[in-house]
Amino acid sequence: MNKQKVLVVIGPTGVGKSKMAVALAKQFNGEIISGDAYQVYKQLSIGSAKITPNEMEGIPHYLVDCYDYTDDYNVKVFQDQARIYIDQIAKKGKLPIICGGTGLYIKAALYDYVFEDEQVDQAYSKYLDTLDSQQLFEMLVEVDPKSANVLHPNNARRVKRALLMHHAGTKKSERIDKQNHELLYDANIIGLTLERAKLYERIDKRVLKMMDTGLLDEIQTIVKDRKTFDLQSMRGIGYKEWQPYMEGTATAEQVISSIQKNTRNFAKRQYTWFNNQMQVHWFDISQPAIYEEITEQVSSFLKE
Repeated sequence: MNKQKVLVVIGPTGVGKSKMAVALAKQFNGEIISGDAYQVYKQLSIGSAKITPNEMEGIPHYLVDCYDYTDDYNVKVFQDQARIYIDQIAKKGKLPIICGGTGLYIKAALYDYVFEDEQVDQAYSKYLDTLDSQQLFEMLVEVDPKSANVLHPNNARRVKRALLMHHAGTKKSERIDKQNHELLYDANIIGLTLERAKLYERIDKRVLKMMDTGLLDEIQTIVKDRKTFDLQSMRGIGYKEWQPYMEGTATAEQVISSIQKNTRNFAKRQYTWFNNQMQVHWFDISQPAIYEEITEQVSSFLKE
């Protein structure tokens, strides 16, 4: 049985994925599933660089503006919903297109990832919350060195998650090893890239544009008290940096600089992640006739 064809548009933040996905959807009769961890939240528009109705150009978009910022949203929820939308789009005779930069989410939708439901030991979880990032990472090195080898020591949330999985009885690395890492779909992954200096310049300008279009107002509308920053929705770049400002310990200029720096670093990590995790067909968007080159590649893929 032939696998369902899915077109995927990925790349670092600020490179122009949304615009390209819309153009390809119009060219190949497609509909778009957002592969972004933060554009799902209704109230998070400016800081998430959410695609606007005008930018959608009439192309249906899914998993955009469908959750309140106080709701929990995670990779398993995305995986379930993205697969449902892939099936629904295909049944209409249209091409499912996933567009986004949240690599883990996109890979979870495309590959045979299995997320197991489990009971969390709240007492152990609270104990882990008393430890700093270095202590958490040292614990993980001790009990699950294989997972520690692929997680950043400062990513306390994911390190804690791996420790909780080990505590529940199965190491994160063991669960991953049990999976086949097979594509469930016939996926064509288009990666957009740009020379790093030019990309960083784009990123810095985009952050300034966010400020001009009301990012601070968006933050002030959302943040009720310091606990707001504990929400999953507020962990994204463009939002989490505002906590010291709201607490009176940083200026707006310092926050803007921090957002720019964090976004540039995130873009660098996105390149590394996609190159290591997926088979990507990369296209430099600064090259002449790049759209024609991509459409030719997609046309060949759809004829296979």
